[in-house]
Amino acid sequence: MSAPVATAAHSPFTVLIPARMASSRLPDKPLADIAGLPMVVRVAQRAAQSAATRVVVAADDARILQACAAHGVQAVMTRADHASGSDRLAEACTQLGLEGDDIVVNVQGDEPLIDPGLINAVANLLQDRDEKRPEASMGTAAHAIASLADYTNPNVVKVVVDARGLAHYFSRAPIPFGRDHAGNAWWEGAAQAAHPGVAALQGFAPLRHVGIYSYRAGFLREFPQLAPAPTEAVEALEQLRALWHGYRIAVHLADAAPGPGVDTPEDLERVRALFR
Repeated sequence: MSAPVATAAHSPFTVLIPARMASSRLPDKPLADIAGLPMVVRVAQRAAQSAATRVVVAADDARILQACAAHGVQAVMTRADHASGSDRLAEACTQLGLEGDDIVVNVQGDEPLIDPGLINAVANLLQDRDEKRPEASMGTAAHAIASLADYTNPNVVKVVVDARGLAHYFSRAPIPFGRDHAGNAWWEGAAQAAHPGVAALQGFAPLRHVGIYSYRAGFLREFPQLAPAPTEAVEALEQLRALWHGYRIAVHLADAAPGPGVDTPEDLERVRALFR
């Protein structure tokens, strides 16, 4: 694997990559070939370029373990019946013997172009009990939305944060909603200039949530035991369970969108083309 990227000093953290074979849109997705390597191995290699002390795949199938072993990637076998990725990672934390305050970053197994710097930034949200947000139990990331199409797309998850970068809410709906500019990109210059509260909107734009998370291992083990939230069921967004139960999520604001993930055969072909 490549050497880690140069970074500022970080407290130790572990990257866990949940990988499951079942996928309705792309069967056997973790093993999909990308320029001669299984996708899950590509993800692990990118994660290894971060400041993580170790990178571990949490698999649900022996074929994933075999692919990882063939390419020098550490992996553990987890139960196949987990309801979510966080349940899978909670089991992996126990298998790895992680202590309660140990930091874990959840990198999705279909992100072969994940930015190692983004992994570091999300881990850093929980480093040394971040002085700005000491109450945060989780960390994640977001970036400014550029287009009205993304803002209104229910497949693009939005997040609203407060002045300290703590999440208020996540939604598939267009939030915050521009009451006086329905159907328009209210965050663009002309629309902002026409807004009565324009001073408060300077530099403000809706945020697209990026599906990467950091946790302390103790909280990650506790999370699956929390009762599912009504908001989680309505929005189909698991992170809303944490907010419902009073936990706080710190949000790193990235300068740009991350590299494309792989959900469909078309996505896979696009990523393969980038590697070529």
